[in-house]
Amino acid sequence: MEKTTIIQGREITPEDIESIREMIKANPSWGRTRLSKELAMLWNWRALSGQLKDMACRTFLLKLERRGYLRLPSRLYSCRKVRKRLPCPFVPHKTTPIAGKLSRLLPLRIEVVKEKDLLKLFKCLLSCYHYLGFTGTVGENLKYLVFDEKDNPVSCLLFGSAAWKTLPRDNFIGWEEKVRKANLHFLTNNMRFLILPWVKVPHLASHILGKVARRISSDWIKRYHHPIYLLETFVEKERFRGTSYQAANWIYVGQSKGRSRNDRYRSLKVPIKDIYLYPLLKRFRNALGGKGQSSSSTQKS
Repeated sequence: MEKTTIIQGREITPEDIESIREMIKANPSWGRTRLSKELAMLWNWRALSGQLKDMACRTFLLKLERRGYLRLPSRLYSCRKVRKRLPCPFVPHKTTPIAGKLSRLLPLRIEVVKEKDLLKLFKCLLSCYHYLGFTGTVGENLKYLVFDEKDNPVSCLLFGSAAWKTLPRDNFIGWEEKVRKANLHFLTNNMRFLILPWVKVPHLASHILGKVARRISSDWIKRYHHPIYLLETFVEKERFRGTSYQAANWIYVGQSKGRSRNDRYRSLKVPIKDIYLYPLLKRFRNALGGKGQSSSSTQKS
């Protein structure tokens, strides 16, 4: 390595690489977990909440190894053993049909999933009834369970890390690459939205999206000590029309290119998705460091 390079938004010098090599050489008993934690502490690599970003550091080290800059210690466990997931345990729940007018379900109770019992129910419902299932979360995320006035679950929502880069969204915000890297944590992606299949209530989905949008930034501040300024979601166009998002005033900005975010060689084909955004501030571009004026199609309080 002869010059500075950028990996995961961080400038890396030959001296940085050499210091990591020396750390590995001086501590032959360390595994990859210990190495990533020690390096994250050495570089003070933390989230805004103060939590050590050791998993991000682990990914960073793997990228260095793939590029041939260093050799990591051998894995302590086989990849097959680490990646194997047990199925989510079934949690008994009512499946009695719920239909009729939205007003009959109100007031809805929206719970941030924290307690173990709620988390088990959340995982069970997504695993059983969402076409993508539930495979866990990495990084900052919020999980919501929605109950009707009789305490029957009616919906689940999962918000997680925003897409690293997507041209329609970045153009809509007016982001340059450096600003995007610095401010991406002010976005979150609605990764899962499930209305349970026995619930047939017109306008329920858009109503829930609206209520969650009005509280999610406050919930995020309580959990991670920073606000959210913009929501995003990707709707698989061959399966869904995005009607609920449209009814909740989310803004269509374009389509994905049909490639996975992990597709280094542009060879992995995935379904094309419609991209929708929902600003939580009138001047969201200013807050995100984008260029241009905010759209009139922003949230109405």
